[in-house]
Formats: sequence, structure tokens, C-alpha cells
Amino acid sequence: MSILVTGGAGYIGSHTVRSLQSNDRKVVVLDSMEFGHRSAVGNAELVVGNVRDRALVTELCKSHNVTQVVHFAAYKAVGESMEHPDRYWLNNVAGSVDLIEGVLAAGVREFVFSSSCSVNGTPTKLPVDESAPVAPESVYAETKAMVERILHWYGVTHELRAVSMRYFNAAGASADGAIGEDWSRAQNLVPLVMKAALGKSPPVQVFGTDYPTPDGTCIRDYIHVDDLADAHMRALDYLHDGGASTTLNVGTGTGTSVFEVIHATERASGQTVPYTVAPRRAGDPVASYADPTKAGSTLGWSATRTLDDIIGSAWRWHSAHPEGFAGF
Repeated sequence: MSILVTGGAGYIGSHTVRSLQSNDRKVVVLDSMEFGHRSAVGNAELVVGNVRDRALVTELCKSHNVTQVVHFAAYKAVGESMEHPDRYWLNNVAGSVDLIEGVLAAGVREFVFSSSCSVNGTPTKLPVDESAPVAPESVYAETKAMVERILHWYGVTHELRAVSMRYFNAAGASADGAIGEDWSRAQNLVPLVMKAALGKSPPVQVFGTDYPTPDGTCIRDYIHVDDLADAHMRALDYLHDGGASTTLNVGTGTGTSVFEVIHATERASGQTVPYTVAPRRAGDPVASYADPTKAGSTLGWSATRTLDDIIGSAWRWHSAHPEGFAGF
């Protein structure tokens, strides 16, 4: 028996592959390699291909005796999704349908989906739990919400059982510094702060310092990528044990401000992080952080790594690999 990991050569996918392998799970990776890196998957078997190729997916599942799927393969740039929505409908939504049809044809009925807290839009209350309104504010977020609903209906029509994992802000790198995030395309705060700290970019921009928060900057829930990987493994175990389809918020439950991320980076690096203050960005909520209670009760999971753990691991990765995987 093995686990198919789509997008397994990407950031969160590769950490999950590593976690699964370290726990003696057999893994096969399907990745188009548009954004993935061969060296990120280690010795896991990598098949280069697209989730939209139903025949390939079915053959792959049958030949590798796949019993479970973890689906990471998606475009994730919010801004790009508003400029080129067709890419997101085709890849994120149609691609997920093709993948689901392909695995079902091979008899696979257990599916873990990489979703996003962005499906909730601007939170109406904090912390954010799974009952929060689904109100996407971008095409990207809408694609994630749509796939959650698609999975629900495949459960009704084909007995597919799925766990949709709504991530908050994934960050950090593996503890041994072997793999991490490729900042060449990253738009998230942590790699941007790292790049500025290492002098590989202009000062990082802080968008707004007049929010009603303790230090005036936005607050988000940063979760270590290895904690996320562990949550996926537990979700697979939950499904293996007969668990019903569900949706889970996967975060720490703790909010961290932009300035707190910058200060943590200064502690990890021992140097000042250059930044400039810019006006608020439209659509940025004041604060967003998870209520991870349901993930705890359903999976027996909780985040174990602190902000300093996250930032320390990111600093070790980026300072040792300033060119990302291109330097391997």
C-alpha cells in the first residue's frame, strides 16, 4: 500500500513526503515540476505529470497500490488569481475533478485536501473555527472553497471520504535544514523578511502600522511546516481508521504581528532587519488566527513549534541556501 502525494515536490508537499517516509509510509509523488524541485523529494519516487491526466493518475494508483491521496497540486498566488482566473479554474478546480475521477477509477476512497483559511475571507470573529462563514475574497480562495464542496458531493455520490485542511500561514523549514521554502516566487511575509535580512532584496514593506493591534501591524497565525506535515499524516490515519469526511482548521491558535515576525528574525540572525512602512493594502484583515480545537479532538494533533522555532529554522535554511534549490 502507498500514498499518492500530488504537488509533493513543492514546499508543504515535500515536508509532508519527508514526514511520511520517516514514519515508514510508502510514498509516490506526482508533480508537474512547474514549481517543484527534484531534490526536495529526497529518495521518494517522483512521477512527472499533471493531475489533469486521468489515465496517468489511475495507472499510477493501480501500479503502486495506492490507497490514499494527499492533494497539494494547486496555484496559490492571490494576486495572480485575480489577473488570470482561467489558470486557477482549470488547474485548481478542473484539475482536482480530474484527479478525483482518476483515483476513484483505481478504487481509492481516502483523500486529504490542501485547503486554506482564505475560504473564510475577512473573519467575522476570532479565533476562526470551522463554523465561520465561507466567504472567499479572491479567485484563489474561491477555488479552494469549490473543491471542498466538490469533495462533499463525491462523498455523497461515490463514498469518497475526505479531510479538507484549512491552513493558516505555513512557514519555516525542516529542523535539519535539508529542505525549505524557495523564496524566488514566495509572496509570504517570512521568506520576504529573510530575503531582506540577508540583503537579497530591498527592505521588507510593512503594509500599515495603524491597525487596532498592540503594535499597529496585522496579526496572523504562523504554523511550522513540519507541524502541518504531521497534521496530514494524522489525517491519513484518521481516514484509514474509518473517519468520516470533515473540515479542519490547522493553525496554532496564536496570533503574531508583522513586527513580531521581524523581531524574531532579528533574534535568530543577530542583525537588524531593514523595513519600510507602506499604506495598508486593500482587503487585508486586521487579524486572523485559528481555533484548532476540532483538529485536536479529531486527530489528536496540536502545533508544537513556537514562533522562534519557525523563524530559527527559516533563517538556517535561507542563510545556508540563498539560491534555494537552485544551489543543490
